[in-house]
Amino acid sequence: MQLKKILVPVDGSDYSMRSAAYAVDMAGVMNSEIILIHCHKSFPVVLGEPYFQKAINKIMKNANELLEPYREIMNTAGVVYTERVLEGPAARAICQAAEFEGADLIIMGSRGRSDLEGLLLGSCTHRVLKTAPCPVLVV
Repeated sequence: MQLKKILVPVDGSDYSMRSAAYAVDMAGVMNSEIILIHCHKSFPVVLGEPYFQKAINKIMKNANELLEPYREIMNTAGVVYTERVLEGPAARAICQAAEFEGADLIIMGSRGRSDLEGLLLGSCTHRVLKTAPCPVLVV
C-alpha cells in the first residue's frame, strides 16, 4: 500500500496535536506528503466595510497562530507538507478537501461529546467517518 497524501485536519486541541504527531511518524515511514488543514466558521457576510475586512483579518490571524505549532512539528521532522485554511462546516470541508487533494488517508483526533451520537467520537469525526472519500484513521 502506498500512501502518497495524508490529510490532517487540526483544531488546536490535544487530540489534533496527537493525530498530527502520528501523521508525521507515518509520513516519515511511508514517504508521504501531509496536507494540514484547519477549518473556520464562515465569514460574517452581514458586516459592511471596514468591519468585514477586519473580521476576515482576525479569523486569518487566529488560524495562522493555531497552525504554528503544527508547522513546527512538520519542519522539525523534515516532512513535506502543505497547509490549507478552509471556510465552512469542518466535516464537509474535510471530506471535500480529501476528495479534491486526492488524499489516500485522513488522520484526525477523536473527541468526547455528551450526546449519544458522539459519546465516543466527536460529532465532526463521526461525520467524517460516514462521508469521507478515503480511509480515516482516528487517533
